[in-house]
Amino acid sequence: MALEICVKAAAGAPDTLGDCPFCHRVLLTLEEKKIPHKTHLINLSDKPQWFLEISPEGKVPVVKFDDKWVPDSDVIVGILEEKYPEPSLVTPPELAPVGSKIFGSFVKFVKSKDPNDGSEQALLDELKALDEHLKGHGPFIASEKITAVDLSLGPKLYHLEIALGHFKKWTVPEGLTNVHSYMKLIFSRESFVKTKAEKQFVIAGWEPKVNA
Repeated sequence: MALEICVKAAAGAPDTLGDCPFCHRVLLTLEEKKIPHKTHLINLSDKPQWFLEISPEGKVPVVKFDDKWVPDSDVIVGILEEKYPEPSLVTPPELAPVGSKIFGSFVKFVKSKDPNDGSEQALLDELKALDEHLKGHGPFIASEKITAVDLSLGPKLYHLEIALGHFKKWTVPEGLTNVHSYMKLIFSRESFVKTKAEKQFVIAGWEPKVNA
């Protein structure tokens, strides 16, 4: 039986997949594990009543396991790994924190109105650390095999590339060759191409946050 999942619909296009990196992470996991699933697109600016009944906080993603709707991408991915252990996407615990501060640094930088607040440098430091790690352990974070940490980081790097390119005319420095190769590798993967939001919807999703 197909698993049911609720994910964000695109802003202004309720029948199109939206730009939530946490939903994307769960969809990627379902694709990589080849788990049959049925997707419900939720218009977050006009949430249907049935959705608020299963997700009172109105958050996505939520997945239905054994008649119970479960929120939070960390929890969902953990349950998927337990229930569908093959192929394994377990990240060695010591590698789980790799790249974990990139998204927070990106959010600060993309929203920043002050070029001297250090937010750009903070993001660069995190990207350099990832580059350094990949240099010794690549092409994926846990070497040859894609694991959960890549499926979490990939969507965040996709948002970073699109949003910073659009709002700041900023790109990941050429010198970080391992990060560039890593992004290319993840973004071209069949599961990623199948589950990514279109560029215009990523921009539309960040617009109100950047201009707040």
